[in-house]
Amino acid sequence: MLSKAIEIRIRYGETDAMGVVYYGNYSLYLEEGRTEWLRDIGYTYKGLEDSGIMLPVVQLKIDYKHPAGYDDLIRVTTRLKELPTAKITFLYEVHNQEERLLCKAETSLAFVDKKTGKIRRAPDYLIKRIKELV
Repeated sequence: MLSKAIEIRIRYGETDAMGVVYYGNYSLYLEEGRTEWLRDIGYTYKGLEDSGIMLPVVQLKIDYKHPAGYDDLIRVTTRLKELPTAKITFLYEVHNQEERLLCKAETSLAFVDKKTGKIRRAPDYLIKRIKELV
């Protein structure tokens, strides 16, 4: 399905005592990937929040293959797994500048009504836009 690739330069503060990217920072890279994926199709997290929709992460899976280090240039490719329902699921691959696969990941985010805190269906305008692009 729809995909978007972004590049991120690893900063020194993102590495640990062993000189590699601290594993928890990958979730931030994935967030940046899906944020830009959403922007690429014409929407933003802020816009969704302003319209009363929150998107909390409800599941995160990461399969680490190889480490990244300070000043590496990584590419995060984000792909929509399927049409959203009450949740939206993304698949990711992270590669370094030598095209080495660093990790594969998957996140699922729930559509939540900001006022009630209850899970709701994805907005029709978002589903319509995705269908137009597929």
